[in-house]
Amino acid sequence: MAQDRFAPFESQIDEAAALRILREATAGAEDGELFLERRRSEALVFDDGRVKNASYDASEGFGLRAVNGEVAGYAHSTEISEAALKRAAETARLAVGDGGGAMAAPPPGTNRHLYTDADPMTDASFGAKIDILREIDAFARALDPRVVQVSASMAASLQEVFILRPEGGLVSDIRPMARLNISVIVEENGRRESGGHGGGGRFGLAGLIEPAHWQPVAREALRIALVNLRAEPAPAGQMDVVLGPGWPGVLLHEAVGHGLEGDFNRKKSSAFAGLMGQQVAAKGVTVLDDGTIPDRRGSITVDDEGTPSGRNVLIEDGVLVGFMQDRQNARLMGVKPTGNGRRESFAHIPMPRMTNTYMLGGETDPASILADLKDGIYAVGFGGGQVDITNGKFVFSCTEAYRVKNGIVGAPVKGATLIGDGPTAMRQIRAIGNDMALDPGIGNCGKAGQWVPVGVGQPTLMIGGLTVGGSAT
Repeated sequence: MAQDRFAPFESQIDEAAALRILREATAGAEDGELFLERRRSEALVFDDGRVKNASYDASEGFGLRAVNGEVAGYAHSTEISEAALKRAAETARLAVGDGGGAMAAPPPGTNRHLYTDADPMTDASFGAKIDILREIDAFARALDPRVVQVSASMAASLQEVFILRPEGGLVSDIRPMARLNISVIVEENGRRESGGHGGGGRFGLAGLIEPAHWQPVAREALRIALVNLRAEPAPAGQMDVVLGPGWPGVLLHEAVGHGLEGDFNRKKSSAFAGLMGQQVAAKGVTVLDDGTIPDRRGSITVDDEGTPSGRNVLIEDGVLVGFMQDRQNARLMGVKPTGNGRRESFAHIPMPRMTNTYMLGGETDPASILADLKDGIYAVGFGGGQVDITNGKFVFSCTEAYRVKNGIVGAPVKGATLIGDGPTAMRQIRAIGNDMALDPGIGNCGKAGQWVPVGVGQPTLMIGGLTVGGSAT
């Protein structure tokens, strides 16, 4: 094997045997690969003065796939042995058959390191992690007497992948992940509100567990909770909305990003299907998906089919210029794969998925964008949301938002939801700030029952004519 980290696999089945079986399984098929994964993860939650949850998981296994047209034969096994690989190969061949077709050229065997290959779980002992979470709990409670509950969590994982293709292409990747989050609940005059903050990325826990990092996180969580404590009921109606930079890009991810994934467009189920080369957003709007940003949560050296990650422009100056593709959809659509073939684990089949999706900044001062908002909402924090891919309609709940009248930011509002559709919202962007920022590293994306880490980002934006759902009369 290419790296000593895969020695356990090498001791059970050698690379030559795996390649021979893989070639037999994909004979006559158009594509296919063997995806080997080993993953270890640990998560700790300290809630209300005690350890609420502590978990450690380890998995090792492989998935073997043969693809012919839109038909994929796929099998996975947690038993890494030549016998298991042969069973998987038989399953793949039964589904695909001998359809004929030429294999695509193998991907480059490069491994561009975008992140450390250190193991985040070795940065501190279990006992030290508990002590740090206990220290965070005490610190957050001491910040304000209104704090009645604190929840702090840290998580770390290390994923090792090995991808072998029938043409002999072989790539591997080591993917670390670390995250720390703090949430608080405050109470005043019988009213309780919450706030949370945190983040992480593809690096070790070492930087996250330093007081210089987690103390500002705790203060920000408290600030958001206290803002919500004085929030008024949100208004309802159609109005202009200013979105803050960074994490509000999750609206872009859901309302636009999913609609630009290759499979939805090949099947013509996306609101953007058939619009390539057309104006789909306001002038000045440029949207990218970029898996090559160092240390970011959504970054990958190679995707889960072995294709190098890329910086892919999707919308340029308002014009639709590209989709995110895995190998199968790229082949069926007659284009090149973009490095977006992702899967949750070896037990899942790959599909087109986002990495870090964001909008480039413009030239407008964010302060002047707010000054131009005559009657609307300034939304800087988002919680959950959902979107209908076929028409782009979305609903998002705000976790931090403010009423704005005549350019003056007023009282915070509670219970605001933003309602609209992606294509319309993109065309109604009226101003783009010069403050593009990426999220702090908290994104997870679900699709077809699979979850993968992602990043989002955007500058301050003004969008005209969104529907705001609220409770104020």
